[in-house]
Amino acid sequence: MPEPFVAYLRVYEPLSSFDAPLHEELAAVVERGPVDPFDAGLREQDVWLRSQLAAPPRLLPGENADGEVQGVGDVLVLDPKEVPSGPAATVGPGPLVCPLDLRGRSAAALVGFLGDSELPLRTAALTVPVEQAKVRASAVVSELAGGAVHVLSSTWTVPLPWFVLVDPEERCVFTEPDRRRVCWRVAMADARRRVARAHSIARQSIGDDGPTRILRETGRWLERFHPHSAVELDYGGLVQLMTTSDLDADTSAEDVHAIVDAMEADDAEEVATRYEALRDFWAEFASRERHN
Repeated sequence: MPEPFVAYLRVYEPLSSFDAPLHEELAAVVERGPVDPFDAGLREQDVWLRSQLAAPPRLLPGENADGEVQGVGDVLVLDPKEVPSGPAATVGPGPLVCPLDLRGRSAAALVGFLGDSELPLRTAALTVPVEQAKVRASAVVSELAGGAVHVLSSTWTVPLPWFVLVDPEERCVFTEPDRRRVCWRVAMADARRRVARAHSIARQSIGDDGPTRILRETGRWLERFHPHSAVELDYGGLVQLMTTSDLDADTSAEDVHAIVDAMEADDAEEVATRYEALRDFWAEFASRERHN
């Protein structure tokens, strides 16, 4: 079974920044062993499938048949030394931890599914009545009001505004068989600074909708975490769709940064040229969703 065709934007917070009792629970999970980042997508897929194959099936992963939470779940761990940072940014102390928050993310996705899908599909996909599923999923999402999930995900493509956060020169590419990965890591302070600048420029250039709205929402999401955290943009399972030539030709981060600079300089021709290149590159992969 292939890894889900999902890209991720993750936040890793210092373990020391979590309050008790969550700190102790996360420390115990780290001690037992974090998830291998190369296997994160497959791990999430496995946890979800097991929740659906349980007897009785669980509506959401990470809970028992009565809907009660079963621990904090899996985490990813990052060493602050692995995070490039500017002179005004601090990362750590380590370890940096990213709870996968699979229950909360699944609940949010379920709320979206119930709102967008047709009744026959909802009925076929669910093991409980639609209204019951909506109430339970909405309750879990409401529990997140005081915090934020540490992982955002996108299927079949990467939202272009996400590239604003990273330094194009800091891309990490792993091409070993069965260990392929593309990611960037960045200090939280640098990510916040870049997204704030891009949002201000985009708002003046193209208004409040589209990419500007995504930049605003992403900036607000980042503000909910510890200032000494790290942010990771990971192509995740999308690398399964990419050849070595695709990876060599990928200048997405460079193009997005160039677009922001061109907007600031009021250079519409440069914006159009760079955007066309991005559209052509990512359209090939996004189009495969329709063939799935």
